[in-house]
Amino acid sequence: MTEPRLIEISPLTRVEGHGKVTIHLDAEGQVDEARLHIVEFRGFERFIRGRLLWEVPVIVQRLCGICPVSHHLAAAKAMDMICGVDQLPPTAEKMRRLMHYGQVMQSHVLHFFHLAAPDLLFGFGAPAEKRNIFEVLKDQPELGRRAIMMRKFGQDIIEATAGKKIHGTGAIPGGINKNLSIETRDALLAQLTDMETWAQDALALARNYTLDNAEMVRGFAAFPSHYLSLVRGGDGALDLYDGNLRALSADGDMIFDQLDTRRYHEALVEDVRSWSYMKFPFFKALGPEEGWYRVGPLARMNTASFIDTPQADAARTELMETNHGLPQHAVLANHWARMIEVLHCIEKIRDLLHDPDLQGTDLRGTGERRQEGIGVLEAPRGNLIHHYQVDENDQVTYCNLIVSTTHNNEGLNRAVRDVAEKHISGQSQITEGMLNHVEVAIRAYDPCLSCATHALGQMPLQVELFDAAGALLDRKAN
Repeated sequence: MTEPRLIEISPLTRVEGHGKVTIHLDAEGQVDEARLHIVEFRGFERFIRGRLLWEVPVIVQRLCGICPVSHHLAAAKAMDMICGVDQLPPTAEKMRRLMHYGQVMQSHVLHFFHLAAPDLLFGFGAPAEKRNIFEVLKDQPELGRRAIMMRKFGQDIIEATAGKKIHGTGAIPGGINKNLSIETRDALLAQLTDMETWAQDALALARNYTLDNAEMVRGFAAFPSHYLSLVRGGDGALDLYDGNLRALSADGDMIFDQLDTRRYHEALVEDVRSWSYMKFPFFKALGPEEGWYRVGPLARMNTASFIDTPQADAARTELMETNHGLPQHAVLANHWARMIEVLHCIEKIRDLLHDPDLQGTDLRGTGERRQEGIGVLEAPRGNLIHHYQVDENDQVTYCNLIVSTTHNNEGLNRAVRDVAEKHISGQSQITEGMLNHVEVAIRAYDPCLSCATHALGQMPLQVELFDAAGALLDRKAN
């Protein structure tokens, strides 16, 4: 082997949105550079300008078809602030929380069963035609049926609270536009026993996979990093909808705690690099080299002091004990963390459905008008920040969005390099299974690339290997 080479995976598969990976090999066939590229421009931060504040919670959902509720609620929270509403009426807040728990549940179920499970059940190197949800349905039909029904339940929650399963209108600046009827509540309650049982089984599946493959998990894209998430004010409990920001170091030391989300820009800076349209945030106090961090389900397990629902808290305790209470760094442990959060969501949904405030009629608060609003919550994939400014005509003049996958950008790139070095260095021929190992590392983050990219048309997977002179050496296509 005498010439440097370039391997390109474009686009990535079984992720939300479009992206590619480039892997540069030196003359000895060793990985010299490996990067995740977000190659298409998003533009939402620019074209939302000029729109009326009332429109924003509906418009920004078009960033994504998988997690629209997250953007809907983050934007609504920002507009609450602009409308001077610092505390929602109980019915409004609880309806929004119910909506959010339904969203987190259905998104986690979709990722675990539809996108990740084919790798976990059949192996990273299994034939490509085997690694899909249809093969899961054929191999384990009951598991597949449960996956479909669990996601449907989460979407039913969204429809009951937002008006539609996708791109709803339930959250409005200052509150919510409907309460929950008794009939709808009872229909949802009737399904909860099955949901809880199935969530427990899914949790056991993810837990057992992680423990049964502990050596592989510890060595697969596992590296130390800092972590960021919301935690509940005061006691530091897991809170997916509201709270303050907490950041931990790789060793579990506090970097900052209970930071008011309205001051996020005092702690976070967004770096820009020439080869990606996605930014690279870092902790300002630590600088771009040392201050990068990760977000998401595993980050939330690391940063939270506890979970305020008993079954999920017991599961979190077991997860954390596998590393003696210190932060977990193995990216594949995200699957275990996701299923803990699914169980947590079901426990919270049960509590909320029994709360009579959901039938209340005080749906919207009022307050003194402001010109700036910041809404922050924990989306399924991690921390989500929406920041807006409006003028005296209620038109948006400024918009900054830091989506979960953007927070994870550096971690994603490091995961790509780690796996490429272990599975591609020294190889002369491309194999589909080899490339899938790289994609498995990316998939573990459940990245939502459509929150940062927008493309039209179909993009089939095609990987080409070129030598330094540009001559085509090998090609694989799906």
